[in-house]
Amino acid sequence: SLPNFMQWSNNVVHNIRETFPNFTYWAHDVVHKVNTNVTQTFPQWADNVVHNVRESFPNFTQQTNDVVHRVNTNVTLSIPKFTEIDSQILQTARTSAQDLVSITSTLVTVTNTLTTVTNTLASLQDTSTSTAGVVDDILATRKALTVILANFLPTSCKQIFTQFPTSPSGYYALASDNGSDKYSAYCNMEELCGSGGWTRLAYLNMSNATVNCPSGFRRYHSGGVRACGRPVTSYGNCASVQFPSNGIRYSQICGRVVGYQFGNSDALDTANGNHNNINGPYVDGVSITRGSSRHHVWTLIASWQSSYCPCSNGGGFPVQYFVGSHYFCESGSGFSDPLWDGQGCGYYDRACCNAAGLPWFHRDYGNTTSTDYIELRVCGDEGTSNEDAPVGYYEIYV
Repeated sequence: SLPNFMQWSNNVVHNIRETFPNFTYWAHDVVHKVNTNVTQTFPQWADNVVHNVRESFPNFTQQTNDVVHRVNTNVTLSIPKFTEIDSQILQTARTSAQDLVSITSTLVTVTNTLTTVTNTLASLQDTSTSTAGVVDDILATRKALTVILANFLPTSCKQIFTQFPTSPSGYYALASDNGSDKYSAYCNMEELCGSGGWTRLAYLNMSNATVNCPSGFRRYHSGGVRACGRPVTSYGNCASVQFPSNGIRYSQICGRVVGYQFGNSDALDTANGNHNNINGPYVDGVSITRGSSRHHVWTLIASWQSSYCPCSNGGGFPVQYFVGSHYFCESGSGFSDPLWDGQGCGYYDRACCNAAGLPWFHRDYGNTTSTDYIELRVCGDEGTSNEDAPVGYYEIYV
């Protein structure tokens, strides 16, 4: 049977706080002693520091391991069937998690303080056994704190979904891969691209009047539609924005983009330069890649003529070797007809509106994983007075 979840979560927080009564005070006290007592007789000062450290934390490693053990044991024993917990208990868990986040923040601060203390001691011109003991004790303390941080928070939404499949979509606190940093990320726990537990890396919704375009993009505003395109230029180029993975090791990418056809976007027409270079404006539309070497993920092609799309029955322009089948293409007519939504296709590109997955693109790399950042570029092979493909919405998950 399920115990009182509120009582359990409060006990976890209480146990942690009782085990580590006042980290910040202790750390600051060590720094104070280093700064004020170093002028005393050095062997005596070093012995005092060792004494103070050992008195404050008689068995720190055992204490930290005990906290981690209690957290893991209580979670395992107290929640045998998480799928039976209703939304009220989930909310209670989130509230308790906020307390753990607060404690985690304190642990990060203390870890940083310990690093400062270690550096100070290391800079002293002394090789006494006492000083070496202080440094060893502090290094052990810092290592133990890192272990605690890594155990408190998950490192991805997939980890949360795997352990607790009924978790709702929303913002969750995550830890970086090495546990040294924490951040908030949106987790999509619904079925998306065939599975759940997606971590959102990129999001833009220009229908929200308070949202601005990414740096390096130009804002369009026409007929109530706001979108982000290339800055004014007389030649072909791309506007780029990158999204870090925060150390998440991923094997799948899922996302969608809504854009607009502006001017005379002509898909993959090669009349204006070499289009076989992924680093250049090879498409009138959007290029999504990963990593500094730009491994191709997906291409979203814009055209003012429905017969220009490679998926059209009017011939169209062929895709590059690095694009392959990983693309969407639609024709449009300005800001009244969104692109890559599977709607409003013309006579020739009606097959393009039936592309598998639309409006979601999906890349599955199997057993190959990566921590590469994701890059989104809006490109055009001519000046912006002639063509552009501004985007009004995107969301990308790993």
